[in-house]
Amino acid sequence: MDFDYFRSNDNNSANNNRQNLLSSGWRPFQRDFDWEHFQNIIFNDTQELAQRGINLVSFYADALARKDYAWWANIVNLASDYTRSEFQKFWNFITPDAQNPDYRYKDILSTETPIVQFVSRNSIPIDYVLNLLQEITVLRILRLLERPDIITQYYSERDFYFPVEKFISWERLDIINTVYAYWSKHDVWLQVDPYERGRRQYTLMSKDLAPLTNKATYDLAVMLSGYQSRVGKVQNQFPINSFPQEIQNFTDLVQQSILNQHQLAVVVHGEPGTGKTAWTQSVAKEILVPLGYVIFILDHDAITNFVPPSYLERICIIINEADNLAQDRASEVAQYNNKTEHILALLDGTLYQSVIDESGVQMKQRLVVLMTCNTTERLDPAMLRKGRVDLMCEFTKQFV
Repeated sequence: MDFDYFRSNDNNSANNNRQNLLSSGWRPFQRDFDWEHFQNIIFNDTQELAQRGINLVSFYADALARKDYAWWANIVNLASDYTRSEFQKFWNFITPDAQNPDYRYKDILSTETPIVQFVSRNSIPIDYVLNLLQEITVLRILRLLERPDIITQYYSERDFYFPVEKFISWERLDIINTVYAYWSKHDVWLQVDPYERGRRQYTLMSKDLAPLTNKATYDLAVMLSGYQSRVGKVQNQFPINSFPQEIQNFTDLVQQSILNQHQLAVVVHGEPGTGKTAWTQSVAKEILVPLGYVIFILDHDAITNFVPPSYLERICIIINEADNLAQDRASEVAQYNNKTEHILALLDGTLYQSVIDESGVQMKQRLVVLMTCNTTERLDPAMLRKGRVDLMCEFTKQFV
């Protein structure tokens, strides 16, 4: 096997990639001397500095003292790779490295893009939609951040930087290896990893991503309903002031409870056509969206596999026809098709609020659950116990 052939191809590929970087606007990163960094090395790593200095002088002495070459050839040899690489090592030691992300940041949000949906009997559409929501969130955050302060890329043992004044968009940036970017105003790092077929991984890192995440997810709604699942905006056909006065009074109570409580569960019940579903959409659009809540409308199948995304601070879950889901577990019908436990888990907060993390800080995620049903008689008694459902209202007037 001709190993020189493969080595030659690798070198050609590296050279082509380097030329592509240079032609697309990337420039070699120059390490600048910093007195503060150098003084830190002098006082805290004196022995290593002295040893590296002696080694460098030894290499220069060896380059100048070769007897097989003329004196002028030895001087020229000082600029050869033989000594240049040693000087570069010494220079890299006494100068600060290019800025890199602080991986100790607690808030990390990552996505692969573009998101691809694989439709099959074994795939779960809910996974695709939740991944799509995360992709939308990350890309919206990047648009909010706009132009970064620095953009760097390490390739072929060299650091490159992209002049930020020439930056247009991440899609148009030529990326061969891992790219880092930093926004000092928000103290946010971005890591971009290229994959095959043009796919990329975007990872945001910060001490606190919540303010940016809240802005990026404003007015977002997610419908999880089999293959019709989608991410968009919630719509309401009827404003709250078009409902009967007693419903408007109840809505005022719900609004005040949303402002006062971290977790709220509401059940509205009544005959079909009394406006229960329309009311939940109106509350979501007129009250919850302005407060920064992301709306999730779940059908019966989505209940089983849904876990509220942890990067969202405020979530509203709408469950229609809850009496067909959380049926009394003592009934025979409920034994065969019952999702009561999943709804109870959401109401109890056992999926996200009952566990305190290692740092001792409890999750501060705010949750509102709006449920509709035709009758409360079929609901499991555990649903209506104190501490699970906070407010109930019966809709009696035909509305739709």
